Amino acid sequence: MNAQVLKPKIFACSQSVELAQKIADSYKGELGKIKVSRFSDGEFQPVIEESVRGRRVFIVGSTFPDADNLMELLLILDACKRASARHITAVIPYFGWARQDRKDKPRVAIGSKLVAKMIEAAGATRIMTMDLHADQIQGFFEIPVDHLYASTIFLPHIKDKGLNNLTMASPDMGGSKRAYAYSKFLNSDVVICYKQRDKINEIAYMELIGEVKGKHVILVDDMVDTAGTLTKAADVMIERGALSVRAVTTHAILSGEAYEKIENSKLKELIVTDSIPLKRVSSKIKIVSCAPLFAKVMHSVHDNISISDNFLM
Repeated sequence: MNAQVLKPKIFACSQSVELAQKIADSYKGELGKIKVSRFSDGEFQPVIEESVRGRRVFIVGSTFPDADNLMELLLILDACKRASARHITAVIPYFGWARQDRKDKPRVAIGSKLVAKMIEAAGATRIMTMDLHADQIQGFFEIPVDHLYASTIFLPHIKDKGLNNLTMASPDMGGSKRAYAYSKFLNSDVVICYKQRDKINEIAYMELIGEVKGKHVILVDDMVDTAGTLTKAADVMIERGALSVRAVTTHAILSGEAYEKIENSKLKELIVTDSIPLKRVSSKIKIVSCAPLFAKVMHSVHDNISISDNFLM
């Protein structure tokens, strides 16, 4: 059989099995079989239990901590390479270690560059990811990168809410570009939060640039970790007269006391994707699946069709 007509195979890392199954269902395919053997000291060995020779393979795995998630992805990539797969695409909905994208102080690593090189060395011939923390990370790879935007699934969801007097907001100066891109499609105003930190994950001061009185506000960000910034911003906006505050964030890391902060905050709801599995259920957290977006782009990549219509930002 001609290799060009062989159907691609989709495999899942342990941390992303649920999302990978949704992607496979949207793709109208099945998940490939992987068995992970574990040793008593914590070492593990993924084994691909079906042939991938001459095939295009998609390996789905977000690389959020702990480091075993990244290591498993690397091992599966290496296994596919050594099993003579024709094309190996690492589908990384959440690209972890992305906050280490530059040398911002002496004697620190550029972690995202290191991770990019490890993924390439392991055998990936293409990367597919969504809402990188820093766009320049694409340049750390010497292979094609399909950088998707969650705006393509969030914007229809926001429009369906039918909110009047809508204002988009960025929780910090770095996210202003994202907020302006959303506002362009929604024909809304934009406000920006200015914050200062004394140390990582702790906000010392926050000020609001713009008017929110009488507005329904939607905060936009690429990730929510401790939820300190989002909840602080929501509280400030309600104090300034906002009618309601919602947040739309792509990657729900939600570490530490994030769930408690969200439940006790003035946020009406937090809308996230399933790029990272939630640790627990919360009445304020709503999930919009990114699986159909990835499945659509995977189809286009396999069939050599342009994917430019999937980009709204």
